[in-house]
Amino acid sequence: MSSTDGISAPRVAHLQRETSESSIDLSLNLDGTGVSDIHTSVPFYDHLLTAFAKHSLTDLTVRASGDIEIDVHHTVEDVGIVLGQAIRQALGDKSGISRYGDALVPLDEALAQAVVDISGRPYLVHTGEPAGFEFHLIGGHFTGSMVRHVFEAITFHAGLTVHVTLLGGRDPHHIAEAEFKAFARAFRLAKALDPLVQGIPSTKGAL
Repeated sequence: MSSTDGISAPRVAHLQRETSESSIDLSLNLDGTGVSDIHTSVPFYDHLLTAFAKHSLTDLTVRASGDIEIDVHHTVEDVGIVLGQAIRQALGDKSGISRYGDALVPLDEALAQAVVDISGRPYLVHTGEPAGFEFHLIGGHFTGSMVRHVFEAITFHAGLTVHVTLLGGRDPHHIAEAEFKAFARAFRLAKALDPLVQGIPSTKGAL
């Protein structure tokens, strides 16, 4: 966030990415209400990103296409890259943010915990998924392994420190969705503007 004469600039971003494997157009507003319009050509990924937008109170629009006839990997990961880049751009100098957030989110038998630090230092710890989860096909296109790939892409390109821990779960759909919702809720708290925070919340003076 940057400001002039005490007026906060909008925390928004609009990015495009074109490669031989995918085409992405993404816009977001970190101070939205969770409105989303998402079409990635991977239906279950649309579902997860819609949940992220809703529960992080981030307005998010995504249009993506790619070589999903080969594999969804390129499109899924590239959208995660652009989403991370857009988050980093929209956060600006991070002045006035809460910086830290944590959440526990259940989805029936699944329970996920996420902790987010808008640190400027990319780091992901992702643990607890049951053996073989990465091989499960969810929604006909999306494999369990893609969950970690998305978190890696967002974390690295947004400059976040993120811990995602699955505390329990059996159904692959529930596991993936609980993890995304927990990440969303933690990110919502971390990006929130705190009126008690003066400047950048770091003893170094930069994040």
